[in-house]
Amino acid sequence: MAGTSGGNAADRSGAERYAAEWAQAVRRLGFVPLSAAETERLLLVHTLRLAHVLFSAEPAAPAAEEVGRALVEAHLTEPGMIEWSVRSLADRFPAQVLGGRAGPPGLGDRIAAMQGALAAGFARALRDRTFTQQERIARSAWQARDTVEQALRDSEARFRAVFRGAAIGIGIAGVDGTIIDVNQPFADMLGYQIEELRRTNVASLFHPDDAAGMWELYEELVEGKHDTARVEKRYYRKDGSAVWTDLAVSLIRYDDGRPRFTVAVVEDITERYELQQRLRFQALHDPLTGLPNRTLFFETLDRLLNSAAPPGRVGVCFLDLDGFKAINDGLGHDLGDRLLVTIARRLADCVAEQGYLVARMGGDEFVILVDGGAGVDDVIAVAELALAAVSAPVRVGDQQLAVSASVGIVDSDLAGTSASALMKAADTTLYWAKAEGRGRWAVYDPERSARDIARSALVAGLPVALDRGEFVLHYQPIVSLLDGRLLAVEALVRWQHPELGLIGPDRFIGLAEETGLIVRLGEWVLRRACRDARRWHTEFPEARLVVSVNLAARQADAPAIVDTVADALASSGLPAELLQLELTESAVMGSAEEPLRTLHRLAALGVRLAIDDFGTGYSNLAYLRRLPITCLKLAAPFVEGIRGDEPDLAADHRGERIVDALVRLAHALELWVTAEAVETEAQAERLRALRCDTAQGRLFGPPEPEQAITARLRAV
Repeated sequence: MAGTSGGNAADRSGAERYAAEWAQAVRRLGFVPLSAAETERLLLVHTLRLAHVLFSAEPAAPAAEEVGRALVEAHLTEPGMIEWSVRSLADRFPAQVLGGRAGPPGLGDRIAAMQGALAAGFARALRDRTFTQQERIARSAWQARDTVEQALRDSEARFRAVFRGAAIGIGIAGVDGTIIDVNQPFADMLGYQIEELRRTNVASLFHPDDAAGMWELYEELVEGKHDTARVEKRYYRKDGSAVWTDLAVSLIRYDDGRPRFTVAVVEDITERYELQQRLRFQALHDPLTGLPNRTLFFETLDRLLNSAAPPGRVGVCFLDLDGFKAINDGLGHDLGDRLLVTIARRLADCVAEQGYLVARMGGDEFVILVDGGAGVDDVIAVAELALAAVSAPVRVGDQQLAVSASVGIVDSDLAGTSASALMKAADTTLYWAKAEGRGRWAVYDPERSARDIARSALVAGLPVALDRGEFVLHYQPIVSLLDGRLLAVEALVRWQHPELGLIGPDRFIGLAEETGLIVRLGEWVLRRACRDARRWHTEFPEARLVVSVNLAARQADAPAIVDTVADALASSGLPAELLQLELTESAVMGSAEEPLRTLHRLAALGVRLAIDDFGTGYSNLAYLRRLPITCLKLAAPFVEGIRGDEPDLAADHRGERIVDALVRLAHALELWVTAEAVETEAQAERLRALRCDTAQGRLFGPPEPEQAITARLRAV
């Protein structure tokens, strides 16, 4: 750019640096409607303009005033921004645009003039803009007033047209409820003439079932608490009949806000309401029996349990017909449906006097909701009424049916105040009633439920525990009664539960048998015991220690049991004569040939076979001769019967004679005899005198881990 006066000219790069600083200050001090780059470009133009004036002979004030106006036009109007701009003209501007050179003569005076002119131009531009805005606002206000007055006239005309020509009812009433005017559809809806309604108070049209609530709503409206209200309500027609309406009321106020009158828009929805009621009834009632369904039952139960007042005691009778599936399948679904209708009617009738809710939950399940602060005894009484009603003979068509039911009884004081918890408890209790013989009731027991839940958790955890390797083996010593030598060990499984610790077999073996997991678990025990026994045989070959493994009945019945045992022996390397398999009497004592063949195939492998808990089953002595067994294990009750500390010596001798007979029988069949549960030296001495061969029990050592047995063998 050009510059004169003493040959000085503005430094371009210095001007750009000043413009950048100016832009940063502007954006820091307030809102800027431009981007950073746009702001910097704009201020660079003004910087160069001011620099040109500074080095030229033209007056400084006009140019600086134009820059001040330009800042306002660019909406850069923050007070802090103009303050920084004026101050920096003296502090920073000369140094930047001179680039270190000497300024022209009279530089200070020209800078001062530029500061004043920049501020003046900025102020005048702000004033002019304010005047312009005020003028525009005033002009708009006059135009708006004319528009509002015209709009009011137009609005009134439109309202009159709508009021007269609307297809739905419209009514206007004063704040005291007196009807000022209604249109013809409003009068027709209620069966009045318009003139009759103009002399009527709206209160006389209200239905008694909702009058109090409507007046309360109306009073809040006219008091100005609400501007609008909308409800579904009934009105009385002139002939006394009721009409359901959708009512929307609006409050019209004076200019000062005081309530003036109300405008009501009323639509006849009687047909729609009745249809909704029919649909709701269908949605909440069982189509076959007409009883409330599970949806309505849970709505009612939730309302009772979650009422605003402290909830009272609530009882539930959960009823299920016994053997209904057999009736349905044997006699046909039509007859089954007719039976359900009869049972439903009987249940409803038996508690009709008390007003208790009877619902059909689905299938052949019904529930009676006993409310009103009833205790457990009251709920039991209702259950007995229900059972009596159901058990009466039922004639359906030409069929005479005898029906029974089971009932689960739950009281909210026992099962909690949650609907889901209450019904879960009722379902559990119903299962108890059925398991105890049907045709009866059972009362919910929290402790029993906790045991059932714990049992279910164990059932669910069994397969996972087996996969995770949570089972361990303990071994109980079996010793010779003649010299006390350790001859064998019995493998007993334990569950090392991650939360419950070490669990004994009494808590999970029965569950494993029920679920069929006993086959997998038993195979694991067999293979693990064979591996441990092989290690003992390798380290202590002279001990010839036998490992005894229990076979559950389901294991013994498995077709692959012989192959499983053979593979366990082969994979572990254990000699077959060092493995003894224990089976219960029920698993081997029968008339079927298959168990006998399986036992002979197992014996052919070379393993020993023992009958566990001998004497507690149904021993067939003739059949016993045919079994390829090597050992009888006397059940614990027989050993307990020969305690030396029994006060009743006669009973003690009877027990001893029984054991003597069993030992003689076993020896006559050339079988080894092991006594279980030997706890005292006196018992051991008597068993020794009776020529019992071996024994196990607390006296000779509890079940211990494999390492303890190893240590015992080393100590010999």
